[in-house]
Formats: sequence, structure tokens, C-alpha cells
Amino acid sequence: MTALEGRAISDNTEIIGILIIEGYPIIPFSCVVDSLRAANRLSGKELYHWQYFGPDEQPVSASCGITVPTRPLSEASNLETLVIVAPNTAQDFDDAATIRQLRALDKQEVNLGSASSGSFILARAGLLDDCRCTIHWENIPVFKELYPHIDVAFTLYEIAERRFTCSGGTAALDMMLKLIENQYGRQLAQQISQQFQHDRIRTEIDSQQMADRIDLAMSAPKLIDVINLMENNIEVPLSLPSIAEKCNLSLRQIERLFHKYRNVTPSQYYLSLRLTHAKQLLLNTNRSVIDISIATGFETQSYFTACYRKHFGSSPRNHRSQVATERKG
Repeated sequence: MTALEGRAISDNTEIIGILIIEGYPIIPFSCVVDSLRAANRLSGKELYHWQYFGPDEQPVSASCGITVPTRPLSEASNLETLVIVAPNTAQDFDDAATIRQLRALDKQEVNLGSASSGSFILARAGLLDDCRCTIHWENIPVFKELYPHIDVAFTLYEIAERRFTCSGGTAALDMMLKLIENQYGRQLAQQISQQFQHDRIRTEIDSQQMADRIDLAMSAPKLIDVINLMENNIEVPLSLPSIAEKCNLSLRQIERLFHKYRNVTPSQYYLSLRLTHAKQLLLNTNRSVIDISIATGFETQSYFTACYRKHFGSSPRNHRSQVATERKG
């Protein structure tokens, strides 16, 4: 038995640390904690024991204002797993002490993972270099720009040896259920899923933004192929004839599909994807407007600015300035 915080912890109990960063989202945090709690209750055993950590000794507040008392990560001991729950601004997190402690935990062979944007922090620490990971779809453009050498996927979650990441929100529940299933079997994971009125445990191959495309899965699967091709070719956009050839469709077929299921032309949809990508880079990195225009396939900055203003109602520079002011306030 190991004494921990005045309690006797069984040798068979996994000790899990939950590192929360100021402004963390409450939904993935709850998914992590409640899945562990339910696993203990439904199994009748203390399979897991968890502790809350922060970068220092200060309590940490969620984006909704709920505050959790924490211990400094430097005091973590006997951990087998650490889960990071961080806000979508985690690309700016640069606490050197926390980064050092994460690297030290890795050397101790602690399993390290993220239930939200903590993938940014793991990447900054150099702890995702050799594995595939994921993060929320809004953060993928920025993540790719900051860490082009890391394989980041559009999946709900990714589980590798001693690493696990997810796209945030309720995907954290699916990831935790899969981790529990890997340890204790499908039956317990399904019981937990049923307790939370979760109709199924989504798999690693499920893609983000499924709600946007589930209507296409049966009625227009070829359109999904076209959209995926567009999403994977933002910096150097493909011509529509090239897309048609790669998807074994005619231009007329592609036009009909977009008109029927998205009520836009293929060119309008592709442009919208590129501008949305540009918006994420603009608001979450310090890259210049001209660099962003090049990264999203625009031949000139003036054309990019005109398209951006028409799509979002503001020029790139004004939009960046406005959002920066709002964040400071």
C-alpha cells in the first residue's frame, strides 16, 4: 500500500494527475473526471485515483469561472498518467518550469496526454515528435504552422504508446472510454457510456465535424471525398478539373453535388475553407498578413484582403486588432 494524501491507495490503483491551465474548458475536464469516477463506482473497485495540479500553487479557474484548488506540478509523485486540460489559447503557454516537469515525467515513463488543447503544450515540450496526435479542428491550422514536423490528424482522438490526445469537448469522453476499455475491457466501458446516455463509443477513425457531414455519408459520399481533398490542399489549391479527375467525377457532377447539398458553387466552398483557415492563422499567430495570404493560396495580398473583407465583413488587420482588444478586455 502507498500512502497518498492521508489515504491508503491499493497497489492496483492507477494514480492519475490532471494538469489544468487557467481558462481550461469545463466539458473535457468533466469527461475525464467523471469517466474515472464512474469506472470506480461501476467496477466496485478503486481502479483510479486522481489529483489536480496547476503550474504553481494557485487555484485554477475554468473559462466558465469554476475554480479548482490545485497542487504545483512540481509536487507530483508516483504518477502513472498525466492528462492536460488547457484552453484553446494554449499555443501561447510557455511556462518553462511546467515544460521541464513534463519532460521529467516523460523520462519517468509517465503516460502523457491531453483532453483538449494541451496538445500545444506537449508539442512545445517536444513530446509529440514521434507520434500522431490531434487537437480541435479550429486549432489545426495554427498547430500545423507551429509544428509542421508533427503528424496532426483530423480525428476525434489518437492513442499511441504512452501518448493520447483528443480534439476536446465530448471527444474527451470517447478517448477516456477507449483508454478504460484497453485496460479493463469493453463491458465496463460500455456500462460507463450508458450511464452518461452516450449512445456509442466513437472510434479513433471518426472524424471531427461529423455532424456537418453525416448527412452526406449515405446520400453523397463522393462529395465527402471532394471536401477532404480541398481541406488537404489549402496552401496550393487544386484546380476544379484536377479535383474532378482525382475523385473520378465530372465538373458538372461536382457542381450539382455542391448545389444540392451545400447550396454554393464548388469554388465558393473552396474559397470559404481557405478563408476560414486564414482566419485561424490571423487570430492565433503573429504571422504577417502577407505570409498568411501565401499560406492559404492567394496570389496577392490585395486579393486576399478583398476576399477576407467580403467574407468576414472586416479587413484582416482590423479583424486582428479588434479581437486582440476584446481578449485584453
